[in-house]
Amino acid sequence: MAIKRVHAIVFGKVQGIYFRAYAQAEGTKIGVKGWVKNRSDGTVEAAVEGEPEQVEQMVAWLKQGSPGAQVLKVEIKEERPVGEAQFNIRY
Repeated sequence: MAIKRVHAIVFGKVQGIYFRAYAQAEGTKIGVKGWVKNRSDGTVEAAVEGEPEQVEQMVAWLKQGSPGAQVLKVEIKEERPVGEAQFNIRY
């Protein structure tokens, strides 16, 4: 199967509520690779790589968010896969 990669920016109340930790756990459970990090503007940024169905599952999770999150919108751009090893939190 072809590997798909997307870059996402998540807007809303997504910092200070363990969004990254929940995203890391969900990404690991789904089986995607990549990373998630807070940005200085209050958004969360993520790169998600894997089988297309897995990536779509993770994107659906990002649109819902963690408990306590209030996701307003998610901007998605497809990118060329880079061969991520696991799903990590970046600081």
